[in-house]
Amino acid sequence: MPTAFVFDAYGTLFDLHSVQQRCEGFWPGKSLQLSQLWRAKQLEYTWQRSLMRRYAPFSRVTRQALQYACEALGLALDESRSQALMEQYSRLALFPDVREALARLKGHKLAILTNGSPDMIDPLVAHSGLSFDAVLSVDPLKAYKPAPEVYQFAVDRLGVAPEQVSFVSSNCWDALGAKSFGFEVNWISRGGAPLDRLGLRPDRILKGLFEL
Repeated sequence: MPTAFVFDAYGTLFDLHSVQQRCEGFWPGKSLQLSQLWRAKQLEYTWQRSLMRRYAPFSRVTRQALQYACEALGLALDESRSQALMEQYSRLALFPDVREALARLKGHKLAILTNGSPDMIDPLVAHSGLSFDAVLSVDPLKAYKPAPEVYQFAVDRLGVAPEQVSFVSSNCWDALGAKSFGFEVNWISRGGAPLDRLGLRPDRILKGLFEL
């Protein structure tokens, strides 16, 4: 049995769907297209910034990805709408299986390891009412997942060996980054997406957190 369970935050514990709902209120009929492009650019910018060694906090990356997506789709974005959508990230809903799944894992170390900067993840966790042994942001490292030093950061902060960690993420690239580092990995594939072709496989492919 692992000593610690380390969870990704966005899309794994916290549902990004509420951001799409808010987008629909501003731009009816465009919310799906906008939210998909916004998320894609958000992740793309983290990888590009890591490769260029030009780190910026996730909150800035997220806002800039929103600006790009709106411009690309021809949607008017003023400061009030931008701020409202950014604030939604502090109030994301939990997936329905989160609370009970975490309760079942009581007795293990439980942690979050996220690309989210403290100004985003700390209020979100506080709003959820969840309790963790550690909420770890990449911000001190100035690098984003799936850089190996990010996963090492969790090992160092939790005081456990890599083989004692069971990592949980709904993002396949993140799950495989953790597998490459040396964690036992659970990929939460809620939508049944195919496995990314990166030459690695997670230890388990699960439909939800209950299967942990």
